[in-house]
Amino acid sequence: MITFIASIVLLVVGYLFYAKVVERIFGINDQKNTPAYEKNDGFDYVPMSWWKASLIQLLNIAGLGPIFGAVMGALYGPVAFIWIVVGSIFAGAVHDYFSGMLSLRHDGAQYPTLVGKYLGRPARSVINLLSIGLMVLVAAAFTAGPAQLMAEITPLGFFTSVLIIFSYFLVATLLPINKIIGKVYPFFGAILIFMAVSIGVGMFFFEHPIPNLTVSNLHPDELPIWPMLMVTISCGAISGFHSTQSPILARTLKKESEGRKVFYGAMIAEGIIALIWAAAGMTFFGNTGGLQTALAEGGPAGVINEISSTTLGTLGGILAVLGVIILPITTGDTALRSSRMMLVDFARQVSKKKFEGKWTPLFFAIPVAIPTFLLTQMDYSFLWRYVGWSNQVVATVMLWTGAMYLLKNHKFHWICSVPALFMTAVVSSYIFYAPEGFGLEYSTSMILGSIIWIVVATWFVWQVIKQKVRKEDPIITSKAG
Repeated sequence: MITFIASIVLLVVGYLFYAKVVERIFGINDQKNTPAYEKNDGFDYVPMSWWKASLIQLLNIAGLGPIFGAVMGALYGPVAFIWIVVGSIFAGAVHDYFSGMLSLRHDGAQYPTLVGKYLGRPARSVINLLSIGLMVLVAAAFTAGPAQLMAEITPLGFFTSVLIIFSYFLVATLLPINKIIGKVYPFFGAILIFMAVSIGVGMFFFEHPIPNLTVSNLHPDELPIWPMLMVTISCGAISGFHSTQSPILARTLKKESEGRKVFYGAMIAEGIIALIWAAAGMTFFGNTGGLQTALAEGGPAGVINEISSTTLGTLGGILAVLGVIILPITTGDTALRSSRMMLVDFARQVSKKKFEGKWTPLFFAIPVAIPTFLLTQMDYSFLWRYVGWSNQVVATVMLWTGAMYLLKNHKFHWICSVPALFMTAVVSSYIFYAPEGFGLEYSTSMILGSIIWIVVATWFVWQVIKQKVRKEDPIITSKAG
């Protein structure tokens, strides 16, 4: 119990202090007009209050990840608390802040455009495909996940639930941001807060105490903590999906100082949600073996349903489960929205046309909506495995984008480059070891991952040397400019 309480306190302290450090290093300017005013189109670019933008950002990023991912990550035991706290403060929230603020500084540009500016055109081309593919996977997973839960607790079948959710996705994707998202999400936010607080308080009355930190790996199948935990719990610590969502809100901020509350703050709030559900998973079933049995019988949705209904009673359980359904839905719709925006930006870059007609949103929504709907018919756990790795690759690239921005502007790049190096090691070793990757032996995977890490680290050291030379030599700097 002490570990759990201390973890929540550390997340709050991280927001109160480290967020200001990150903001100071980035350097805000409230005298500069934001894209919400300079490009106000009444559709995507619309000025919005910071508190409303914060709730929307939280709902956008807090899909099934900090709940389902945290419950599955709970199989590793209390060591998951460390990853959630450290990952949220020093990696995830920094990642979210830079993806949002760089977008704001570049007229609300989408994630692939930012990658292209600071990592080059080849990287932008790869990330365009990877990020749009991730959006399709996320939208599909966040349709199938709540549909599975709806089918479990209502008379509706799975396919009918999918149709209802997907229909809402299309409507929310095609309407201006302030028509549905800006008006309904604050209400959804109240349900989200109720669900998290209720489960958090209810845990203190569980039959079993919340476990304290142990260095032991408690996973029943003895899956290694490194790098499996860092991919299993992504949205509760660091998630590349967030870098595709932050530009949506970057187009609504009234001033730059609001970025700390909207981007960094929402990630810390998501970390608290992940902590609550990870602790609930570890505690409710007595041990990780009991949790694994429950996961095998009913999947993550069944685990959430059992914890909620048992802890809060009938009414509270319904509200809590409703919150779990709404969370992914309010992420899936913006996944389609951001993929539509990415396709528009990509088409503009290729054809040099503006694409500003009234049918543009529908035209660019169709290519992503069709494969998304087809993927909802696949097994959810299969979808989630591929979401996990691609999600963390996108996060790693965003951190390197932030590091290059800081390096080129002669600022303290370590706040981005250190977590970027860490995540490079994670994704490099994971893809060789994981069953959905190459499925190699653990030692072989670590060696191959280390080789990739050395190559990437060497590249960045070379970038540091080049920037140092340019800074010290005015002639080179002039030619470079």
